Amino acid sequence: HIEKLRQRLCDLSWFMRCLNEHIARRANEEDHCKGRFWEARFRSQAILDEAGLLACMAYVDLNPLRAKIVDTPEASADVSLSARLSTEDDTKPALLPFVTQFKDSPKGIPFALADYLALVDWTGRAQREDKRGFITTETPAILERLGLDADSFLIALGQHQLSRGSVIGHKQAQSAYAKAHHRRHVVGPPIKAA
Repeated sequence: HIEKLRQRLCDLSWFMRCLNEHIARRANEEDHCKGRFWEARFRSQAILDEAGLLACMAYVDLNPLRAKIVDTPEASADVSLSARLSTEDDTKPALLPFVTQFKDSPKGIPFALADYLALVDWTGRAQREDKRGFITTETPAILERLGLDADSFLIALGQHQLSRGSVIGHKQAQSAYAKAHHRRHVVGPPIKAA
């Protein structure tokens, strides 16, 4: 009998099973339910197309705003919108772009970043009874908040422009990047400030 207990104590899966059972019993007691631990606690939905994916992305990017943690979607550092707008950390893998170089490519969403920003901004302005936060009517449009000229932003994000050069961003950001990487200049479409 002692040998059997000794074997169990050395078995990580046995320990995890016992731990999971204990946690499941406590959680079921708190939630006043019976059954398996994960049963009916989490539900998943199939994302069927680009529209569904965009809706899910906007929902996640707006979560901090809806919870009234931030005043604008781009102010949260923990969502993909920040990663798409950030040019600071080029050591992390980049997110897939919205518009790809080739129209018929299965990678990327056939949607421009400027369109996504407008979608998030528009959706964030909708007031919902079940959510506390929203973008107020006094808050300027997202491109204006980011200090971007809409026309140059759209030109810079054009399919042909993105394939040219090694960087994209404001002229000042490009100069800072070149200096930080000990280069005289960098090639890439500049985005003009508004």
